[in-house]
Amino acid sequence: MTGRLTRRSAITSALALSACGRQASSQPVINDIPLKSVAATPVGICVQQHQLQDPAFADLFVRHYAQLTPEWEMKMEYILQDDGSFRFDRPDAIAAFARDHGIRLYGTTLVWYNQEMPAFQKLDGRGKPFADAYRNYILAVAGRYRGQAVGWDVVNEAIDDNGTDLRQSIWTRNLGVDEHMILAFHHAKEADPDAVLFLNEFHLENMPKKRATFMRLVERLLKAGAPIGGLGTQSHLDLDSTRPGLCRAAMRDLASFGLPLHVSELDISLGEKPNYARLPDLRLRQADIARELAQAYMDLPQQQRFAFTLWGLRDQDSWLRSSKNHDPNDQGLPFDDAGRPKPMFQALAETLSG
Repeated sequence: MTGRLTRRSAITSALALSACGRQASSQPVINDIPLKSVAATPVGICVQQHQLQDPAFADLFVRHYAQLTPEWEMKMEYILQDDGSFRFDRPDAIAAFARDHGIRLYGTTLVWYNQEMPAFQKLDGRGKPFADAYRNYILAVAGRYRGQAVGWDVVNEAIDDNGTDLRQSIWTRNLGVDEHMILAFHHAKEADPDAVLFLNEFHLENMPKKRATFMRLVERLLKAGAPIGGLGTQSHLDLDSTRPGLCRAAMRDLASFGLPLHVSELDISLGEKPNYARLPDLRLRQADIARELAQAYMDLPQQQRFAFTLWGLRDQDSWLRSSKNHDPNDQGLPFDDAGRPKPMFQALAETLSG
């Protein structure tokens, strides 16, 4: 009896065959099948402008991924100058690379509590001038990439680390806690009516209490008329606290709004104090978490699968290496320092094939 060859069976067979004959102590040799050629959803990474000038980085990226997010050069920290002027050289270069290579551009982030720039600090407490500058910034940035950016993180990380309260910032102080988010979504919609506008947050998998707070916030904003088009879960996961079932539960809860979902910044840390003598086992556990998250995403209705984004290309490119809260040798991404695929890559290739 001959069965139909599915995308998943094809990719799984190819990956399995490519591993045959390897030595037990060696890095798993996985067939270099372009991830974007088998994935049934857009898969992307974050990039910096200088990385795109490195041929090794650019070649590996373009081969495997169909979407990019500027890691920080499309954020206020780069664009907004102290005198209130805008700097677009690097974000324009990133946007041009995406356009030239047929890659989707995703923008992050328009409003973030963590970036209170001097130009806004000068307007703190001044009412209408502050509100006008807020609108003007969003219109200028989102409007510049109108028609190219497929989506935006409009508001990022609005929930406090305690999982219960909303963050206080220069935006809440001048425009209101919920109100500044409602305004941001309306301004972004005015700037680019066709882009999908996201509310983005982290620790929605590992902190169910925070997820519940996030969902109440979404309900309020939607009820107030904010044109939220999708929800982003950053999915910065780790081997220490990401227990089986957490990713499935989070995806199920977030999907209940019926909005598109974006896995927006995925990496999976090996943990606070990983035992590198057991690295093969750690990588297999990492792959299991990636597989669960990807399967929960692929179980969504097709119209709710916006994109699946990794926060970096190779381990050496990850913010985990430079974070004071992580091991400087952490390995949270599907490709190792040399650009070789790891078990996490195989898990994603098999699962995202649909």
